[in-house]
Parts: sequence; structure tokens; C-alpha cells
Amino acid sequence: MPPTASDSPAAATDTAGDAAALYLVWHDPEAAPAGPLDLHGDGHPLADGLWLIRSPLSRSKLYHRIKWQLPGDAALACAPLADDPDGWPKFKGMAAGALAWLRGGSAG
Repeated sequence: MPPTASDSPAAATDTAGDAAALYLVWHDPEAAPAGPLDLHGDGHPLADGLWLIRSPLSRSKLYHRIKWQLPGDAALACAPLADDPDGWPKFKGMAAGALAWLRGGSAG
């Protein structure tokens, strides 16, 4: 069973701050879990295995929480993005609604 947030004494302080941070997360789509992936924040899919996620977790915490849901050898990347229009990625041909999701800000 993977560790939980309460397993680490640093868990309470290992967040991105009061506001959620924006991340680009990719995992091998072939390694997706059978059920929905717990994004630990508000997320929008861009393509199979590719997500924009706003999360209060630090990059390290988000990376590990996603990693624990995937098979041990699954490829995974988690990159922070500046959460303002100048920091948003440019994209074309991705899942519908991504730009509207970015403009909408945090759902929480």
C-alpha cells in the first residue's frame, strides 16, 4: 500500500503554498490505472496521459502521489508552470476545453 500524506512529518509543510500551483504532468498512457487517476487537485486532460493540474501540493509531493498510482516501471514527468497567461503552454490539437480551463482558474 502506498504511503499517505499523514505518513510524513513534512506532509503538512510540503505544499506549494496557500494557492494552488500549475503543473504539466505526463505519464505513459499504457500504464494508466484501471480506475480514474487521483490528480490531487483540479485537472484537465490534454491527451492520453497528459494533464494540466492545479494542486496545493509541491512538485515533489504531486509527482510521488501520481507515481504511487502507476505501475513501478511507468514513465512519468511533472513540471511546474507559471500560472498566468505568459506562463501557460501553447498547444494545438489537444482535448477540448483546455484553454477555457486555464482561464477559469482554480475550481476550488
